[in-house]
Amino acid sequence: MRARRPVRLVTIVSLVTLTLVTACAGTTGPAAAPSPCGLRLAYFGPLTGDSSNLGRNMREGALLAVEEHNDRGSGCPAGLAAFDSQGDPKQAPELAQRIVADPSIIGVVGPAFSGESRAALPLLDQGGVSVITPAATDPGLSVPAPSTFHRVLGSDAAQGPAAGRYIRGTLHARKVFVIDDGSRYGRGLAELVMAELGPLVVQSASIRPDPAGPGGVVDEVRSAGPDVVFFGGYYSQAGRLLRALRQAGVRATFVAGDAVKDEGFVRAAGTRDAEGAVLTCPCRPPDRDPQFTRHYQARFGHPPGTYSAEAYDAATVFLRGIEAGRTRRVDMERFVDGYSGTGVTTAVRFDRDGELAGASVAVWTYRVRAGRIVADIDPIPQH
Repeated sequence: MRARRPVRLVTIVSLVTLTLVTACAGTTGPAAAPSPCGLRLAYFGPLTGDSSNLGRNMREGALLAVEEHNDRGSGCPAGLAAFDSQGDPKQAPELAQRIVADPSIIGVVGPAFSGESRAALPLLDQGGVSVITPAATDPGLSVPAPSTFHRVLGSDAAQGPAAGRYIRGTLHARKVFVIDDGSRYGRGLAELVMAELGPLVVQSASIRPDPAGPGGVVDEVRSAGPDVVFFGGYYSQAGRLLRALRQAGVRATFVAGDAVKDEGFVRAAGTRDAEGAVLTCPCRPPDRDPQFTRHYQARFGHPPGTYSAEAYDAATVFLRGIEAGRTRRVDMERFVDGYSGTGVTTAVRFDRDGELAGASVAVWTYRVRAGRIVADIDPIPQH
């Protein structure tokens, strides 16, 4: 268990009165302890905007866990509140303040992305709200570690070098062009890939998201003549970039990180142009747990997507805490710090920085085949 810092509550001056939502007790007011039967988890991430598919996956995974908890009849039903960030770090502080100000919220599944996490974590930490992100992979989020931060998948400190090893050892690349989208996540991942590849990187570029297309970088790639293009960024832009590269005659293998592992990438690129693209992710294929996949399909009418299972595991940790009677934020934080259990995706146990403990981290590769994103059989070797 990590050493704890004193928990301080953030004062939200824009709110005059805080009313505690209760189901079993009649206490109200900002100083009142939350009723154990009026507790909620918060999902914090995009539900609209260019990356909304990933956010939908996470919200659904968390919702499935909450509904299963309630169906078990534990005597302490929970709810799920959704906070749509649109993936925009500028919106994150206000959302974090709203979460802190709601005493019924016992924990956060999220924030989803690295940039918004960087903006929101200090406020959530000051409010004593435990956080388990199912998707934000920036290694810097835990350095130094906010006392309430936890991550239920590997960071880019694992993904970046693994992607580099795959490009060098499996694809046997000789010339690699690296592109990022300028975001904290995209640029950070690209830099880690470049560090692993060293002199194999012939050129790099940073581009901004633009619905009109990737601009002059396509000509730069064509002139450089790489056999692999790596992209650090999100799925919509990745699809537009790959389509433009193929239209310009670039046949290099396209490799990208976890935020591109979404069917929206295939739609944006087109099935033909997306064929053969390689995507890395520090996330175990959810279909390796058939029971989870069946339950998810039955509930939502489609299979789990990227981060669905990670969000399910994150929510499950909090729900186990509620079942164990941890109904105050400070008690929930201690519970999460000391948690150990087997999830859908991995063995969940956190080190003192809130990262998954050692052997739980693995990075997988996925390929686009006939319009579908299909997992390779085994994760990328660690060395």
